[in-house]
Formats: sequence, structure tokens, C-alpha cells
Amino acid sequence: MASVGEIKAQCPAESIEALSKEAETLKAKLEEERQKLNDVALSTVAERLEVINYLNIKPRRVLKGHQAKVLCSDWSPDKRHIVSSSQDGKMIIWDAFTTNKEHAVTMPTTWVMACAYAPSGNLVACGGLDNKVTVYTLSLEEDVSTKKKTVGTHTSYMSCCIFPNSDQQILTGSGDSTCALWDVESGQLLQNFHGHTGDVMALDLAPSETGNTFVSGSCDRMVLIWDMRTGQCVQSFEGHQSDINSVKFHPSGDAVATGSDDSTCRLFDLRADKEVAIYSKESIIFGVNSVDFSVSGRLLFAGYNDYTVNVWDSLKCVRVTLLYGHDNRVSCLQVSPDGTALSTGSWDCTLRVWA
Repeated sequence: MASVGEIKAQCPAESIEALSKEAETLKAKLEEERQKLNDVALSTVAERLEVINYLNIKPRRVLKGHQAKVLCSDWSPDKRHIVSSSQDGKMIIWDAFTTNKEHAVTMPTTWVMACAYAPSGNLVACGGLDNKVTVYTLSLEEDVSTKKKTVGTHTSYMSCCIFPNSDQQILTGSGDSTCALWDVESGQLLQNFHGHTGDVMALDLAPSETGNTFVSGSCDRMVLIWDMRTGQCVQSFEGHQSDINSVKFHPSGDAVATGSDDSTCRLFDLRADKEVAIYSKESIIFGVNSVDFSVSGRLLFAGYNDYTVNVWDSLKCVRVTLLYGHDNRVSCLQVSPDGTALSTGSWDCTLRVWA
């Protein structure tokens, strides 16, 4: 009989091969089990629903002022102001109703890839190629740039940020393939989220008051659901064929929509633990940069590289309408907090408000 030492001395490459084979068979078994549960398609269930015929969405405002590509934007909780950030290194606070600029802050670097309003509406955060997330206090009395505070630093660019239901903390996603939760006051790293194997491109919070769950999408084509308290990944979804650029929770909190460079949007259901819908057409060959839901969750807005916004019926999985207006790719879009308007930002240096 071979001694323990001899068994250990067997080629490690072989055992790695055996393990990866085992992993593949387990994956196949999982997929098999999932298929057994795959009883009926979402679009089939939705056949009995009324068709959405007429959507009267028109361009109402154009916000001009950035000197380069608009990369990110966020509505203020007051439903009136918008923060936007750009490749020109500027962050601008707009009054979306009058189109006036209320603040303009020049950042230390160009490519300000992320910006976000705090729940109170008194703070904004932004960052990008500087690898940092910086928080600014908004006040009309004094210059905003004097009241800036660097909260956290990643080892690569910061691609997205969001305040998780309070002004005290901020959640960031980065090109270093991690997400991180920071304390705004002390700048302390509260929690690190390791799990992606590619750049994290997008984040979204689950729509609940306690809000301990968030979703991330990455260039590794994976969608991961995280527990903010433990730092653990609690669920993962795959299906996209290319980088995921945008993730958004359905208003019910039971599903996540994604937009990807593979020119599709998809809907992943957390309870069914699988992809339940795919929003695509053969004529659509351009990547999706940003997705968001209407307040009811029935409509899914998606901004594409072919300069358009497609509006999908999220249940019937058909396109309801197309919004034309931008002269370059639509880089970001967001439905206003009350659901009455849609803002879009583009590489044509403008933002547009639709209603």
C-alpha cells in the first residue's frame, strides 16, 4: 500500500485537472436542476397583459456646459437637481427645470467616471481615474470645492459609487475588481467585497429601508448579489457574453436588470435564481451602457452606443419605443425619483431630460 507521502507526491497538475473536471460536472448538474424548474417563460405569462401602445415621451430640456463626454449623472432626492460628471474633469450641479448650473467643480483629474447624490441632497460624491472617492458638501453660501473630503482610495479607477441609505457611508466599485464600503466622516474602510475577477462597472442598492443588499456588475460578465454587513457574496448570475456596464434592481427588489456590451439587457430573478428575460433584437448590435426601471417596473429604459434609448416592456420583452436626440453614445440614464422624468447623458457633451 502506498504511503501518505507518496500519494501527496502525485503531480499537482493532475489533481488540479481532476478538481476542475469535478467543478465542471457540478456546474452541469446545477444547470440541469435549474432547467427542470424552467417551466414557463416570462413573456408567455405576460401574454394576457395589455399591450403598452402609446408612450408620449418627448425631449423637454437640454443641459449644455460640459466640454467633453458626460460619463455619469444622478438625480437629487429633491427631484429637481442633477449632478453630472465628465471626461473634462468637471462635476456640475444642474437645476433640471431651468437648465441653470448651480455649481461647477473642477476635479484633479479628467475622466470623472462616477458621481452620486447623498440621500439628504446636501452632499455629492465623485471620482474616477484618480482612484479616489471625494465627497463635497453643497452650500450656496460658499465655494463647494473648499468643502471637499477624500473618503476612500482604490488601487485602480473608481467606476461607480452610491450612498447606501445614509449620508454616513458610501459604497464604491472599482477597476481593481473590488467593491468597498467607506465611512464618510473618518474615511475608514468598513467592508471590502472580493469576488469579481474583472473591473467592477456598476452597483445598485436593493430597494428596502434596511438596505443591506446590493448588486454589482463586472467585466467578468458576472452579476453578484452581496450582503453589506458580512462582505459575502450571497448569489451570482451569469449569462452575458461580454462586459456588464449597468445593473439595476427591479422596484420590487426581487429581480435585477443588466445592460451589457453584448447588446442585450437581461433580467435575473433572485427567487428563481436564474435569468428570466432577455431584451434584444437582431437589429440591435450596439452595446448597452445604462439601464433603469420606471417606478412601476413595467418599463425598462436602456441607453445604447448607437445614440438611442430603447424603452422595453419588461414583462412582454418587446420594445415599446425608441428615443432619439443624442449625437453620440448614451453613457448614462436615470429615471427621476418620482418617476415623472428621465435624464440621459451622452458622449455628445450634453444631458437631456425627457418626460
